[in-house]
Amino acid sequence: MSTTTSATTALPRIVIVGGGAGGLELATRLGKTLGKKKQAEITLVDCSQIHIWKPLLHEVAAGTMDSHDDELAYLAQARANHFRFVLGRMDALYRDTKQIRLASMNNAEGDEIVPVRTYGYDILVMAIGSLCNDFGIPGVAEHCQFLDSTEQAEHFQQHLLAAYLRAQAQGSFGGDGVLDIAIIGGGATGIELSAQLHQATQLFNAYGLDSIQASDIKLHLIEASTKLLPQLPARLSEATAHQLREIGVNLLLGERVVEVTKDGVKTLSGKYIQAEIKVWSAGIKAPDFLNGIAGLESNRINQLVVKRTLQTTLDDDIYALGDCAACPWPEKGPEAIIPPRAQSAHQMANQVYQNIQLRLKGQAQKDYVYTDYGSLVALGKFSTVGNLMGNLMGSVMIEGAIARLVYLSLYKMHQMALFGPFRVGLMVISNFFRSRLQPKIKLH
Repeated sequence: MSTTTSATTALPRIVIVGGGAGGLELATRLGKTLGKKKQAEITLVDCSQIHIWKPLLHEVAAGTMDSHDDELAYLAQARANHFRFVLGRMDALYRDTKQIRLASMNNAEGDEIVPVRTYGYDILVMAIGSLCNDFGIPGVAEHCQFLDSTEQAEHFQQHLLAAYLRAQAQGSFGGDGVLDIAIIGGGATGIELSAQLHQATQLFNAYGLDSIQASDIKLHLIEASTKLLPQLPARLSEATAHQLREIGVNLLLGERVVEVTKDGVKTLSGKYIQAEIKVWSAGIKAPDFLNGIAGLESNRINQLVVKRTLQTTLDDDIYALGDCAACPWPEKGPEAIIPPRAQSAHQMANQVYQNIQLRLKGQAQKDYVYTDYGSLVALGKFSTVGNLMGNLMGSVMIEGAIARLVYLSLYKMHQMALFGPFRVGLMVISNFFRSRLQPKIKLH
């Protein structure tokens, strides 16, 4: 096992593990300030070479967005913003020597290309994100597809496109409903994927794959709760359900999945939903290796338990943010934790940035206070529904064009944090022309 340390320097070593929305924004901000001024050595670690905003993965899966158009190369971002990027997957933590271990990496043939390495830190930030939680239900891991990464979303898109091309060559799918798709989980990911897949069907028809009719594909959305988006206001759930039924999605509410087979999905009530493609989007958990890592406190879904300052409860040198952090939400009750959303990851990254600055100046850390700005769910080109929250207006239901505009602005805020206003402006212009030159759906 090789050991990698920073160059002989007295600079504080800040290591951020995870290049998702929160981790990459934090690395960029620290790099622009502490890294640029040579006040700290900033390192970002991620197991992928590229970044895509996770809320867009359902569009990649449906083919309505080409991942290569919106991907960001970590190495390029690091060079432009004065931090270092290290490709690797963390698998161990040594708190006594203040080091993290990265697993070896192999190529497609199984040959080792990078050995096991360790990296030292003075401040460690865990921003690893989350994975889908299969809850140990039989058959889920073997027969379901997941949308936890760009690679998984692209694999789904290739599977879907291959089915369309095969049907086009044969003249049809061979019968009504032969290619059924079952999406398990009535949260935002499952809902948005359902709408995007319906839109993809229409686009495939428009580009000449006209052997496929709407009746050839049945979209089933299965949710254990009696309503969609169970954590959100009832009126938002009802509006979303209405929109999905309007575009032909079969909603199966109050149906808890007990087994997934090669050919379909079984529920507790005895229903069997036949499906060629099964997608699991019900529930999340942090990666398994975080469970009790190096003696740190974690909860039942492997999240690291943190104080209001976002420092772990047993080690002030380690912060956690985003989906892998269990942060108290006392305003909602003694057992409540901050929900795993893109907006909370963004806010946590801002708080950790401020607290690291205060720490380096020898000042007291500040508590993180979550601000809920509401929730939005995009239903492809058909609609967007959601609620906005604020001190003056309370909770306001919005839908249609206004909701869609607000939804798109969330991504622009993420881009602004990474690139700044000038470059984002250029990207908007570039995307405008590209959208008029390229197909509306990925056809390869």
